[in-house]
Amino acid sequence: MTNPLPGPDGIFRCPWAVSAPEFPAYHDTEWGFPVVDDRRLFEKVCLEGFQSGLSWRTILVKRPAFRAAFADFDLATVAAYDDSDVTRLLGDAGIVRHRGKIEATINNAGRALELISERGSLAAFFWGYEPSLAELGEPQSLTTSPSSIALSKDLKKRGWKFVGPTTMFALMEAMGLINNHVAGCVTRDEVVRARAAFVPPLTD
Repeated sequence: MTNPLPGPDGIFRCPWAVSAPEFPAYHDTEWGFPVVDDRRLFEKVCLEGFQSGLSWRTILVKRPAFRAAFADFDLATVAAYDDSDVTRLLGDAGIVRHRGKIEATINNAGRALELISERGSLAAFFWGYEPSLAELGEPQSLTTSPSSIALSKDLKKRGWKFVGPTTMFALMEAMGLINNHVAGCVTRDEVVRARAAFVPPLTD
């Protein structure tokens, strides 16, 4: 479905945004808006990875617990986590207790620090994969794209985990590389304006 739907407040939003009470605020203020802060970008990568096989509502409800468990996604702190931290996190009922995803988050923090050292920032790296409009066509019908496939391949080559093409497409939507708000959605034009005023970071 690509037509907006009204929520309880009568405002028309993307169909998914009216399917749970936690969604409107996230949809209206975060999803699709350009993100340049490296900590928030790393958080989005991790949470999209944790979502694999689950619903986004599950992850969004648990986001405060994830932030507490992973030191608000401070890269250096998470990269230094060891086996005792993995054991601690596996006992944390507030997050998704999946060993592979927990270990991937710790691994990816280290790989993110390497990438920052190489490219200057995570933002410079990720914004380098902004797709063209011609590539996307009708993005609401997509779950991957050539850019998300290329981004996934590059990250995997660098040792990142849980960064498949579908997960990276969801990241691209969430961080503003793609404006996937449907026509008629109250937030679509706001994202267009935010993106027009946004200057993507350059690699150092």
